[in-house]
Amino acid sequence: MKYLQSLIIVLSLISFSSTAQSITLQDYNRAVSFLPSNSYNKTVFNLKTKVNWFNNEKGLWFIEFSESGKTYKKLSFKDYKVKPLFNHEKLARALSEFFKKEINANAISVSNIEYLDNENLLFTSSGKALVLNLETYNLHLKKEKSKSKTNEFEQKSPDGKWMAYSEAYNLFIKSTETKEVYQLSFDGEKNYEYASRYGWGDIIEGEHGERPKHFSVNWSKDSKWIATNVIDFWNAEKMYLLDWSIDSLYKPKLLSYYRGSPGDTTMVYVKPVFYNVETKQEVKTALPNNVHINSVSVNWTGKSGVVLANYKTRGFKNEFVKEVDLSTNTERTLIKETSETNVDNFTYKTLSEKESIVFLSERSGWRQLYHLDLKSNKITGLTTGDYFINEISYIDQKSGVIYFLASGKEKGNNPYHQQLYKVSLKGKLTLLTPEKMHHQVSFSDNGRYFVDQYSTVKTPTKTVLRDSKTGKVLTPLIETDASPLFNKGWEAPEVFKLIGKDGKTDIYGAIWKPSNFDASKSYPIIDATYTGPHTQRFPKSFDVSLSNQALSELGFIVMQVDGLGTSGRSKAFHNHSYKNMGNNLEDHVLAIKYLGQKYSWINVGQVGIFGHSAGGFDAGHAMVAFPDFYKVGVASSGDHDFRMEKAWWPEMYMGWPVDNSYQEVSNITMAKNLKGKLLLVHGGIDENVNPSATFKFAEALINADKEFDLLILPSQHHGYVGKHYNYFIKKRWNYFVEHLLGETPIWNFSLKTNE
Repeated sequence: MKYLQSLIIVLSLISFSSTAQSITLQDYNRAVSFLPSNSYNKTVFNLKTKVNWFNNEKGLWFIEFSESGKTYKKLSFKDYKVKPLFNHEKLARALSEFFKKEINANAISVSNIEYLDNENLLFTSSGKALVLNLETYNLHLKKEKSKSKTNEFEQKSPDGKWMAYSEAYNLFIKSTETKEVYQLSFDGEKNYEYASRYGWGDIIEGEHGERPKHFSVNWSKDSKWIATNVIDFWNAEKMYLLDWSIDSLYKPKLLSYYRGSPGDTTMVYVKPVFYNVETKQEVKTALPNNVHINSVSVNWTGKSGVVLANYKTRGFKNEFVKEVDLSTNTERTLIKETSETNVDNFTYKTLSEKESIVFLSERSGWRQLYHLDLKSNKITGLTTGDYFINEISYIDQKSGVIYFLASGKEKGNNPYHQQLYKVSLKGKLTLLTPEKMHHQVSFSDNGRYFVDQYSTVKTPTKTVLRDSKTGKVLTPLIETDASPLFNKGWEAPEVFKLIGKDGKTDIYGAIWKPSNFDASKSYPIIDATYTGPHTQRFPKSFDVSLSNQALSELGFIVMQVDGLGTSGRSKAFHNHSYKNMGNNLEDHVLAIKYLGQKYSWINVGQVGIFGHSAGGFDAGHAMVAFPDFYKVGVASSGDHDFRMEKAWWPEMYMGWPVDNSYQEVSNITMAKNLKGKLLLVHGGIDENVNPSATFKFAEALINADKEFDLLILPSQHHGYVGKHYNYFIKKRWNYFVEHLLGETPIWNFSLKTNE
């Protein structure tokens, strides 16, 4: 018996020694070195390159980064050769002389670059518009033409004959020739305002403060018609904030903004109105007066007085595109989308020269491309199949060829990796980027060329110029250089897949390991979550390969996964989250258990989670819905109860009218279930996700006698910046170090590598 007891003690000590990972300042410094500010173009170069097209359509330019600095490069469409854009040494001397300070050749900073002619280059440096002679390298200020002052509260008609403006909340037009003024609307008043718009970030100071002034009209191309809106605030309610962070004030400043919550009718209403410029009369239509989350958007067609109006019904189960002829006061429905859950991801574009419309719809169960002939009102499917079209990238208006990015079409490719295709109006489909990777493209203005940046999370990015007709690579432009990272032992994230909660569908994710990874040790795992149904978390490209590396360096495995209910797959896949967002994390739990079975070095008994915004809801929800599985959570700027959120997002994904499903998934109503360690964080003046739900969640936790931590960043909005962001990052790291890793955290370290 004594021998057995001794053996158990020895084995426990061995087990402890294999899991104990005493954290040091060196670990923190290594983590800091992987932050984007310390690694991008410092230890890994050209993760993602911005390629700029010259306005003369003769070429492009970009910046190449290396350990020695940055080099400006150009490419001419005459020979497709990459060359230096200018002589860096000569320009550095010219800039040094011009600005009277030393500027190094490898640290030149210029932007807005354009050729004035073959010998003169125009660019901006230190806020100055400069002209460089490429022969002499003489540098001088660009002579600016005197510009007439523009007034953002008025807008001239395309033919220049009329000026539209608002006065006393009504719309007026004035002849630019005779100066004669005509009043078009007459019943405008404060809170019922013509020629205005609803502003998402319209912050009002004080209870009776003024809303920021706006002016918005939409002239027809022939200047014969005006479209605008009436913004109706009469019955609209506000959300409120208190700003405690102003040094000169010793009382908080009251801030408010108009924003509806799910189910509200006391919201801002947006009514479309139209005017005939010749008669100076309003033309009444049957278009609805909707709330700001589903207001009518209007686009003029090439026909005089004919507009396309697009809007959703409340609850997002129907969406319309209608043609309204103001001359004949007639209306016809062109497209009607319907869904038992929601109409999401619908978009349309016009082919003016073909008198037709192309649109993306999930009516088949997958997001596909359709063509509507406006003459016959006939809809034809241009694509078909079990794959997802992400976006229309370019349309050749003359030929009617549509270029689009789609995921999941090619066999053997990851369903999140997109490739570029083109399709004719007859349905002829061509793949233009055959590499089975994730492609991100940018088209030249004339559509003859596109820049293609392709990679995976494990394969560094290649950037090439391609011919848009054939997809042929005309020349390579630049490649990511990650050799400094690989040389110090870094490994790219590892991709995994498993069967999701429906028992049949593959779901995909990735894990990050520390660069000093030791397979003989046992690592806690942290779920970096965001299950918002409108987006994805799977890391598709190499430019996000470092996104979780810094946290991982402190001794964690970090995971991201897209479970059933997220976007970019089939409509059935997406619908798993409808009225069921409280269950979105079930696939995350399955994924972590799967990884724990696959890898002995993952400790599924020590699971953490963090997320921001919708991810903040996830992190809080994990701790109260799966309290025996998730042990530590950091929930920042979370929408912990969808009834307290902005209306459009919950109504789209949780349904309308508001029913008991909102109550069932609320973190606030589940607060009594908390068992682990939870840190709640919120910006004090967050006008996107109002901090009220975080405070209410905290109150519920107190009432349930649950221990938790709360951090309010008084001056911060939805995104944290500067010192506050750095403070939050240190707080989040150390919360996991202390409560998940079980180590004593270190606070006095810098998030900059040069300090």
